[in-house]
Parts: sequence; C-alpha cells; structure tokens
Amino acid sequence: MSISLLWSKALLTDRRVLWLLLICNALGTVYGYIWYGLQLEYTLEIKPTWMIIFVPDSPTASLFFTVALAFILYPPKQKAWIVIRKLFEALAVVTSVKYGVWAVVMIFWGVALGDPLYWQDWMLTASHLTMAVESLLFVRFFAFGWKYLWIALSWTLLNDYMDYSQHIYPWLTPLLVERLDQVRNFTVILTFASALAGALALRQARKIRSLNS
Repeated sequence: MSISLLWSKALLTDRRVLWLLLICNALGTVYGYIWYGLQLEYTLEIKPTWMIIFVPDSPTASLFFTVALAFILYPPKQKAWIVIRKLFEALAVVTSVKYGVWAVVMIFWGVALGDPLYWQDWMLTASHLTMAVESLLFVRFFAFGWKYLWIALSWTLLNDYMDYSQHIYPWLTPLLVERLDQVRNFTVILTFASALAGALALRQARKIRSLNS
C-alpha cells in the first residue's frame, strides 16, 4: 500500500477528525432541515403527514452520513445494531453522492438557463460536493455489503418516485420547472449512477482490504 494511502487512513480514522466531521455534518444537517422549513410546512398543509419524510432530500442524506460516522466512532456489538449500521452506511453513500451532485447540477443548470447566481449558491455547491466526496472516501471504513447497497438503491428510487409523482421534489426555479420531465429523468439516472459509484468504491475497498490481509 502506498504511503499516501496509509496516511489518509490514519488521518480519516483519527477520532479527532471523525468527531470534527461528525459535528460539521450534524450542523449541516440541522441547517438543511431549516432550509427546507417552508417546503416542509407547505407539504404538511396539502399532503398526508407520512410524505414529509420524502421532502428534505439532502439533509436526510447528511443525517445518514452523520450516523454512519457515529457508528465508526462507536462500533455496535449487537447483531440488530450491526444491521442498522450497515443500512445507514449504504444509505449514506448512495444518497450523499446522489443529492450532492444533484444540487450542484440543478444550480448551474438553472444558471445556464438564465437564473442568477447568488453567493449562497457557491456555499451550497461547496457543501454538496463535500457530501459526495466524503461519503466515497469513507466507503473503505464502512461495513456494509452488496445487499445493503441494493436496499439503498431501492429506497432512493422510491424517494424519486414520491418526489415526482406527488410533486414534493425540492423546490426548483421556474426555468427548471418548465423542464421538469428532463429534471426527473436526470434524477433517476443519477440515482443509478450514484449506486454504481458506491459499488465501485466498495469493490475497491474490498480489494485494498484483501491486499492487506
């Protein structure tokens, strides 16, 4: 194994780094739910209450990753909690890659169509790209396998279905709403691409572990 890879493993699994990432992601999760506040209220007014879980896509992805970091810090011993850990890890990878990339594409797709670019868009771009990158970086420290990746893919596809069949997708600018069919198609394709990215990262992680065993 290369020195840089050893160094990155030592860095990323350092408990101080893990705690820093957990706190940052937890704060980002809270901010994300606040960001969705108006849409959550609106959805509760016009839709069944249970649909609310499908509204805040990015904050929920960030929540999955935050919990996954907590499980690295405090690995569970009981079988039921191990299953929960693996499920959260797989969901963290697929949804963080998916919604991290999705948000950035929506921002600059809108800009290409004529939407203004605000300073908040740069903040959202940086934070969402970080979501995607950090989830893939941590795959080799996660415990989930292929079965859980399929579950995560199924959940994310269900989320896509709910978003675009019930019109509870993240609020878009008018120019993007005019192209909602294209946005929907891109979203579904991105779900499969995100699961594929997770699968490739998982395969690479297993290869690294086999070389060091």
